[in-house]
Amino acid sequence: MAHRSEAPYRPQDQHEVSEMLRGLEGNKGKGTGKGDFSVKMATFDVAGTDIKVNSWRMSDWDYKKPNLPTYSRGLFTAKTRGGQREIVIRGYDKFFNHGEVRETEWRNVERDTRGPYELSVKENGCIIFISGLEDGTLLVCSKHSTGTRQDTDMSHAQAGEKWIERQLATLGKTRQQLAMGLREMNATAVAELCDDSFEEHVLEYTPDASGLYLHGINLNLPEFATYPHHLIDGFAEEWGFRKTMYIIKDTIEEVKTFLDGTAETGSYAGRDTEGFVIRCQSKANTGEWHDWFFKYKFDEPYLMYRQWRECTKAFIAGRQPKIKKHKKITEAYLDFARRKLHQDPKLAKAYQANHGIIKLRDDFLAYRGQKGSDIIRQEEQEGEVSHNSVTKNVVLVPVATIGCGKTTVALALRQLFGWGHVQNDNITVKKAKPFAFASACCRELNEHPAMIADRNNHQKREREQLITDVTKIVPNAHLVCLQYVHERSNYDDIRAATRERVLTRGDNHQTIQAGSKDQSEIIEIMEGFMHRFQSVDSESHPDDGFDAVIDLDPCADSRENLETVVNHLYSEFPKLFGDQDKPTEADMDAAIHAAMNNYSVDIKHEIKGRNNNQHQHSNGTNGQSNGKQKERKVEYFGVQVPPSRIIAVLDAMFREAPLDMAQMFNMLKQQRRLQTEFHITLIHRAMSGQHGQPAELWKKLNDMHNKAAAPSPDRPYPLPEPKLGMCKVRLERLVWDGRVMAFVVRLSPFEEGGEQFATGNETAHITVGMANPSIKPVESNSLLTRWMQEGSGGSGITELAVKGQVELEGTVRAVLQKH
Repeated sequence: MAHRSEAPYRPQDQHEVSEMLRGLEGNKGKGTGKGDFSVKMATFDVAGTDIKVNSWRMSDWDYKKPNLPTYSRGLFTAKTRGGQREIVIRGYDKFFNHGEVRETEWRNVERDTRGPYELSVKENGCIIFISGLEDGTLLVCSKHSTGTRQDTDMSHAQAGEKWIERQLATLGKTRQQLAMGLREMNATAVAELCDDSFEEHVLEYTPDASGLYLHGINLNLPEFATYPHHLIDGFAEEWGFRKTMYIIKDTIEEVKTFLDGTAETGSYAGRDTEGFVIRCQSKANTGEWHDWFFKYKFDEPYLMYRQWRECTKAFIAGRQPKIKKHKKITEAYLDFARRKLHQDPKLAKAYQANHGIIKLRDDFLAYRGQKGSDIIRQEEQEGEVSHNSVTKNVVLVPVATIGCGKTTVALALRQLFGWGHVQNDNITVKKAKPFAFASACCRELNEHPAMIADRNNHQKREREQLITDVTKIVPNAHLVCLQYVHERSNYDDIRAATRERVLTRGDNHQTIQAGSKDQSEIIEIMEGFMHRFQSVDSESHPDDGFDAVIDLDPCADSRENLETVVNHLYSEFPKLFGDQDKPTEADMDAAIHAAMNNYSVDIKHEIKGRNNNQHQHSNGTNGQSNGKQKERKVEYFGVQVPPSRIIAVLDAMFREAPLDMAQMFNMLKQQRRLQTEFHITLIHRAMSGQHGQPAELWKKLNDMHNKAAAPSPDRPYPLPEPKLGMCKVRLERLVWDGRVMAFVVRLSPFEEGGEQFATGNETAHITVGMANPSIKPVESNSLLTRWMQEGSGGSGITELAVKGQVELEGTVRAVLQKH
């Protein structure tokens, strides 16, 4: 990217475009299974032509999934007159805020990226895409629309088009010239429409600063390839766009120092800014350098400005403004705003149409004689509490229906952080149960900085009761909503996903014993919950009582939702975690594994269908008597590695392989015979009785486990499968026959001078999959023994070297017996 002095160019490859479209078309309306993604397509007529273009979009959370056909956010395709399909608009790959996903955590950015780093000021408007069609038509789109509207309001795309016509007229150039220029480049121009006369955002753009700010030129290809900034500036000058301000830093250390310093004031070069987009190259996930973006958004004073805007709108609409933070200054702002609105009733009507927002705010700041950054600094000096300083009293409140995975996520959070957890069905009082549930949640806050209030909370009355009762007992509680988003248009997908989970887990659930009940009765109960589900509306009562709302996907697997929760909490409540580093992918994999395999029901309730709706209680565990469960013993010690990385490596190895070479892998994949989790066995319980090295290894790891699992003053209960350490796992070769497939690996210390973990097996390996259910993973040992003795070829064994240096982070844990 910034390394290039000449404009990048590559024509579209019909095969690549067809493969991308096949992947998108095959997932229209999907999204019910692990790794699935849901695609929506809309078709638009291009005005003045007979051309139709298709817009493709996915949900934001889908862009975090591996192996998508494309990661373009903003994608339009069309058919040429020759019948070939082509990309006509190509946006950026979806990029994330620092710390929002694994790739944007600083330690991974430091490790996986290279400079020069281009830091462009994040303009505060709406995105506009511009490209050329084969007949010379200039195509102007917003993120997902060509701007065709049936009403009288101007769309974003139409507003962008008017600015293009204005700038071209100034230069004496035509729309067709711009269209053909972009088509010859096989590129999309990406600009930010900043025009307060059309639509105000948070930052002000005066008339002399309004227009289309050009910040990108992307090649129209399935994979992301984009122009460096100096070439974007040249194009902007040639075609009359406004330039986006940017600076260049050579090292990531310089980038971090600059951003942290600028965040203290929220301004750069004498003007407020929302943050920066950092453009560089990364080798994450692919092992090859590719263009890559991430963003660094400033929290303040923009969150304060947004709160002022929403409070003003609430006041105008006759609602009680909800002040979540910046309480003192926001109350002062509202007093000022009320006076202004009473003096001039026209202001209210304009404000509701998103005009006059910035002037009212600036008038207040001028009246106070302060800038936004001055107010934030003063609040910090006076010790006003914000999310950034919260260290305790956080209550996580799921909003879900049966089968969304809320308890799995709750147990995984408890595993990761030792937080409190109260399940509503464990509250057995017969009177005032809702208050008893809230009281139990508050008691957990006496011992833990955060806790999960595990109840469906799918109706507003339940949320109102919980918010009211919790804040009555703990006035400074911070309630965070974990909403499993239920859109009516997606109910079929949600039904499929939740029913599959509930009907396959049998009786190991507190209220739905699917192993004993008739399926139709189970489905009837679940339908009742979905019918009664009331979505969260954070702008109205009672949901305006939440400090934050984290949206989750009920169709996604719990591992994905866990990562979403963790990322949001680390971003919004960084001090809640003390000095604890954000969990790694392996940590979260292990937490979900523990949540799904170690969960057992203490108290069961039976919900009956509408013909018999009384509740029955049975004390016991997994249908057993009320006696204590036997302590589960260690089954084996292993090194767990991220499943997504293993699958990505396998896909890459076999993508270009001949069919006969890929036959075994394709069979495992198609028949779902790949392992769901991947690990290196260090030593199994069956080997613990052997003399010499196996016995010593078992004792060493067992001692480490007992020490790590033991209760402590901060955690009065033992951990079932605590982390014992980390190591590096290098994938070296893939070996298989007709029965089993395994990676040969090498273990090394995670850091210099760190623990060297060893395996009791002859060859350290990861079992990938078995051809049928009768084959046990332990057969990998005999396969690799034969491979070591005989090699590949005539013995029916095939091997394939792993290209490059593929090294994964491994987490060492004990895995307990299931029963």
